[in-house]
Amino acid sequence: MMAAERGAARATLRGYTQDLGDFTAFLARSGESPGSAGTRAVRDYLATLHRRQLSPSTAARRLSCLRQFYRFLFAEGTRTDDPTATLEGARRRRPLPKILSEAEVDALLTAARNHPGPGRVRLVALLELLYATGLRVSELVSLPRAALRGDPRFLVVSGKGGRERMVPLSEPAVAAVRDYQAEQSKAKQLPSPWLFPATGGAAHLTARRFSQLLKDLAIAAGLDHQRVSPHVLRHAFASHLLAHGADLRAVQQMLGHADISTTQIYTHVLDERLQALLQRHPLAD
Repeated sequence: MMAAERGAARATLRGYTQDLGDFTAFLARSGESPGSAGTRAVRDYLATLHRRQLSPSTAARRLSCLRQFYRFLFAEGTRTDDPTATLEGARRRRPLPKILSEAEVDALLTAARNHPGPGRVRLVALLELLYATGLRVSELVSLPRAALRGDPRFLVVSGKGGRERMVPLSEPAVAAVRDYQAEQSKAKQLPSPWLFPATGGAAHLTARRFSQLLKDLAIAAGLDHQRVSPHVLRHAFASHLLAHGADLRAVQQMLGHADISTTQIYTHVLDERLQALLQRHPLAD
């Protein structure tokens, strides 16, 4: 169900398999199985995780896995109850996303435009697209050439679960992509189905390789490369849009978030920045 209906990534499926395997091994010691375990058995398992000193985030993920597992069994009629229905996990304060300032993003873009070597035009296109759209890095590097067919001011993105969304592009992003495509045409390379093909064109640029290029670019821009990643730029995209008055629902749609509560974390970033500014106000004392 997770693979076929929700389109879960391989890493998610692997994590769920490991979590359910750990739970099954725990139950086996007392002769029980996941299909017959009750609320007390699940509660005992969670207590064991605490005694094993697993991090709160890991314990919360395990409970989330069990909730979805038992909800599935209940919905399929395999069980007549959900033993996790009355359980509550430890409340965790969600960490605020790390972002870059607008000046820091400008420094990255300037470094990309001044980048020596044949990869400059592609690097500018990648960076402009990422900052203009807030795409996940996996979505960015695996963009098919067909994503840019039609109106060049919009990009068709296939996100999590195969859900498609249309994302508007900024003028600098449109220009950067146009320059990149013109360079590709001049190079007369073998046609590739990918917008950003890897060497040879059979596969697309990997997320790891793009992350490495971004780290190098951060160093060239005089920034701390440990603070710079594709995901940090995705956070910067959302935070900067909201700071300039963008609608939260619009940002949610562009990011491809299924739940608006995921997008609301960026409003907390703005609140913290506002509080910091107020603390430095001359009349704050």
